[in-house]
Amino acid sequence: MSSPSAGQRVPEEDADRSPDGEGGLPRALALTLASALVWGVAHLVAGKRIIGGLLLALWAVVVATVAVTVTVYRSSLVHLAVRPDELQRLAAGIVVLGIVWVAVLIRSYLVLRPARQSISARTLGAAAVAVMCFAVAVPVAWGAHSTYVYRDALTSIFRTGSQNGRPIDASDPWDGQPRVNILLLGGDSAADRTGVRTDSMTLASVDTKTGDTVLLSLPRNLEKFQMPPGPARDRFPYGFTGDGPANPGLLNEVYEYADNHPDVVPGVPKNRRGPELLKATIAGILGLRVDYYILVDMFGFADIVDAMGGVKIRVTQAIPYGLDGQVLQPGYRTLKGKEALWYGRSRTDSDDYVRMGRQKCLMRAIAQQADPQTVLTSFDKLAAAAKRTLSTDIPQELLPALIKLSSKVKDGAQINSLQFVPPLINSGNPDFGLIRRLAAKAVSPEQAHASGSPSPSPTGSSDLAAHGSPSAKPSTGAPDGASPSATDVPKPESKPTSLAATCPS
Repeated sequence: MSSPSAGQRVPEEDADRSPDGEGGLPRALALTLASALVWGVAHLVAGKRIIGGLLLALWAVVVATVAVTVTVYRSSLVHLAVRPDELQRLAAGIVVLGIVWVAVLIRSYLVLRPARQSISARTLGAAAVAVMCFAVAVPVAWGAHSTYVYRDALTSIFRTGSQNGRPIDASDPWDGQPRVNILLLGGDSAADRTGVRTDSMTLASVDTKTGDTVLLSLPRNLEKFQMPPGPARDRFPYGFTGDGPANPGLLNEVYEYADNHPDVVPGVPKNRRGPELLKATIAGILGLRVDYYILVDMFGFADIVDAMGGVKIRVTQAIPYGLDGQVLQPGYRTLKGKEALWYGRSRTDSDDYVRMGRQKCLMRAIAQQADPQTVLTSFDKLAAAAKRTLSTDIPQELLPALIKLSSKVKDGAQINSLQFVPPLINSGNPDFGLIRRLAAKAVSPEQAHASGSPSPSPTGSSDLAAHGSPSAKPSTGAPDGASPSATDVPKPESKPTSLAATCPS
């Protein structure tokens, strides 16, 4: 095809294109790439100033909005991240942004591509633009998909709700309380077991201003505890005795008992019976309010560790695990999901109380190592594992405040731990008065001192009698069953100890 003569008019759509065939292709592709980074560049070069100016202004608005959001209004992102309706709008916005971006790319190439091209040049140009569009579409699609997955996990785990029967006030999310108490449960459900046994029970009492936290742990085999007032106490007026000779009335059986006997928690939905009765029971044992609970299925917990790529921890003594004689050797290890599960659950050559200490150290290690990079690179797996593993009654409306509080906990707040285990507490014949006094002093030592709370006594028999505990006898301080050796577990203290000092690093 010959070039247009001096008197011929070039079609308007080709007037701004280079007439030199393949020679103009590199320039067109370079300016198209520039337009992918700064919208409107190609149009401005092509002389389309109005459209180019509008695209440039739109690009500037988008960039400025993102920059201001992540700098000036960064704290507001916390609220966005835990609001399902806003997340849905965000996902839709990301999709729209991606469509506009790809359209700008394609149109930028069309206004600059050479007017005359060979078939090979056309193919090369189209392929190059397709690669650019793909490079834009992939992160946009990933962002929209991740937002949807996150929203789905959020709404599956956390339900809408209220606080003490009233809507949650964003200006005072903790309802004036100086501390929020969250019951952390590890559920030992499996295919070869019926129901859920809560073999790990720890109340995390968090200062709502500073984030300072006290972890109060109760052993799974605690006995002779009083049930909360109502149908449960009517059935067990002298303390919980379980559901027959096979179940002697241990604390880790309360959850399952409520599931199997709805009459002890009337009016409570099936999936809430166990948590509600256990929350009320532990509140009575510790003498503290229990606001919310989080239940972690220990077998699903292994999926979370695998999704993180493992958890690094120091193993202080050999721990047998599995059914084929495998052993976790002492030293610094990166545990996979199955290994982490056995590290937290194994009682071979140790006991419940040693295991409780390992579980806390494992939770601490996971919290420290769950950094943003790990979360982003394993987002889908973590979200899926969380849906299978976690259940809670923390309402969605409280999540912004809870996330802010958890950041304080992670960023230097003091975390102390107090375990009500032998020889401090005899789990077969507990001193509940001592437990309550120590718990009150742990969460509020100044208040306990100011109110003249009596120092912990070795008996506490008057408190036991007041709460109707059967066979109230002074605690001997002796461990139940086979007591661990001095090298296996240090003597428990009667005051909280720093978790950082307890867990080997």
